[in-house]
Amino acid sequence: MAIFSKKAKITQALPDDIVLPKHIGIIMDGNGRWAKKRGLPRTAGHSAGSSTFKKIARYCSDIGIKYLTVYAFSTENWRRPAEEIESLMKIFKSYMLEAIRDFKDDTIVVRFIGDTSKFSQELQDLMKETEQGSKDRAGMVLNIAVNYGGRAEIVTAIKNICADVNSGELDIDNINEQTVSDYLYTAGQPDPDLIIRPSGEYRTSNFLLWQSAYSEYVIMDDVLWPDFTKEDINSAIIEYSKRNRRYGGV
Repeated sequence: MAIFSKKAKITQALPDDIVLPKHIGIIMDGNGRWAKKRGLPRTAGHSAGSSTFKKIARYCSDIGIKYLTVYAFSTENWRRPAEEIESLMKIFKSYMLEAIRDFKDDTIVVRFIGDTSKFSQELQDLMKETEQGSKDRAGMVLNIAVNYGGRAEIVTAIKNICADVNSGELDIDNINEQTVSDYLYTAGQPDPDLIIRPSGEYRTSNFLLWQSAYSEYVIMDDVLWPDFTKEDINSAIIEYSKRNRRYGGV
């Protein structure tokens, strides 16, 4: 995994001739530490992180990114304190109500990836309404990973493949890597070119395990997610543009 530790802000704009990644993934990490540094409850960090998410998603759309996948809530996050989980659910609800109310003329297509059946019926209904209201748009596809885990996603894909083999819809001899990709939550989308992780943690955290086989990683160790800016996205894209992506070749 290629790692880039950002030591200083890059405030320059993106060069006009830069080749943008088609698909960016972001592990939105550091909300709790951001709050702790300020003597605030972790819930305050999640609220600040939600505001940052909206700004960054809009900016990625504005500069021409085609797909953006953000890690919002993992399958392991249910282990957190009940008060923190309740706060996160309120943030999800607020975001979806805002998306439905204020972004009717927006170009962003919103999709929720993960096992959404674990959420309250109210949240499930809002997710469906948000997706339905944006499905015919022509702009950036925004995947919001909720109750998501890369291993769980692969297990679900395997189960569905097995079911289709048993029903005769799929020939086992025709199963290949593309078949697996077609059964993932991101079916029909290109794999992420670039995955960004602020906060300095050097791990994938079960995010897009199959899809990120050849993704370039940019680890930013001097910024927590609530403080993440457009300049940080620019910095990551500029670093990505310097990489020589050989996909196992010479």
